[in-house]
Amino acid sequence: MSFRAPLSNAIKEIRIHLCQTGAGSAGVRSFLSKEYLAIKQANPALPILIREARGVEARAFARYDLGAEKKVSLENLDESRVAAKLAELNNAN
Repeated sequence: MSFRAPLSNAIKEIRIHLCQTGAGSAGVRSFLSKEYLAIKQANPALPILIREARGVEARAFARYDLGAEKKVSLENLDESRVAAKLAELNNAN
């Protein structure tokens, strides 16, 4: 999925949790350093929250209409698989 296009209107918020130094979050850190700007430019009104904490499992949450949430694990994934998991959240609702 290209993150140059707007995400689904059903998504109201994206939260990404990751560890600043952990090997399991390396793919997420790399993905964010390359793609965050494109995602934000394509979705300027969408809150994208990045939460860093030592030792946490890398994962992403999407909040949809009516407060529904979905979660995917991003632990030990490379950049392309992180993108695929976020696309999965985008298409979930």
